[in-house]
Amino acid sequence: MVKTGDTSQIVLSGFGMFLSKKSERLIVREGKKAIYEVPLFRLSEVVVASRGITVSSDVIEELCKRGIRLSFLTNSGKPYAMLSSPMLTATVVSRREQLAAMNDDRGRDLAKLFVLGKLKNQERLLRYFGKYLKQQDPARFESVARLAGQIRQLRPAIQQIDGATADAVRETLMGYEGTAGRLYWEGVKIIIGQRTEFLGRTHRGATDAVNALLNYGYGILYAQVWGAVLNAGLEPFAGFLHVDRPGKPSLVLDLVEEFRQPVVDRTVIAHINLGEAVVLKGGLLDEDTRARYAAKILERLESTESVRGKKFQIKSIIQMQARALCAFLRREGPYRPFSFKW
Repeated sequence: MVKTGDTSQIVLSGFGMFLSKKSERLIVREGKKAIYEVPLFRLSEVVVASRGITVSSDVIEELCKRGIRLSFLTNSGKPYAMLSSPMLTATVVSRREQLAAMNDDRGRDLAKLFVLGKLKNQERLLRYFGKYLKQQDPARFESVARLAGQIRQLRPAIQQIDGATADAVRETLMGYEGTAGRLYWEGVKIIIGQRTEFLGRTHRGATDAVNALLNYGYGILYAQVWGAVLNAGLEPFAGFLHVDRPGKPSLVLDLVEEFRQPVVDRTVIAHINLGEAVVLKGGLLDEDTRARYAAKILERLESTESVRGKKFQIKSIIQMQARALCAFLRREGPYRPFSFKW
């Protein structure tokens, strides 16, 4: 079990755990032994991140009443369920505007902004880790800097893409995103060097440490962003950059793009560069590795970044971005993708 410093989020992983409540407190048990208690008013999210964990109906009811998200992840980190009260997001104006934006300039602009934000953070993360190579390995530094520069050069072309709707520009945008992704992961491979095997990004069926860590970390990030989208009163399954498919939370995937590098990728690369142990069993992270790594992701979500001259925790910035997205769709303000300082 892992919790944030302020106990607002807990991640549960381990067969045989049982969640119950007593009065105003959530209780986590292993067998008959209570291993953790927390006042319910402090919680914002509970993540169940492995099989074999039992949650009482009393806990589910209380969490929903209080607006505390209950998220479920597979052992590989893929979200498969999120429970929340439908009354907490009982707004219709924002969702109507969201659906209408699919057929006008708002959807087009958002699709472009999501890609531009992702590329900017990809470039910045390469430069962030590349600076540590400048003295110790100038050749690797130059290679990483060159790749970061190539990603940067794609952005003006993306800004010039024209089309009336998100559908009209999506294919071109995804082409640029794919080009940037190849450059970015090549840079990550150079940064990691010989510390561990990394042949490139694998989304499903990953059997290497880097991809297993990435996939698990993205699962935790998805749950965070999904909750922010719901809290903002938006429809998670109606996105602009990612195409709509049954069961695919395309708006969540859209908003996740600007947080992959500053939250998950940065944590994974640092984890590997520090030489910390990563144990895989059957292609999945073992329980101890999941717990240690989840703690690092939650720690990163609690760390601060600057937005318009003020410091905020990243998990707060995610919620701020979801609300800014909502305001943009209602034509009440601009939308600026989040980019971290390197």
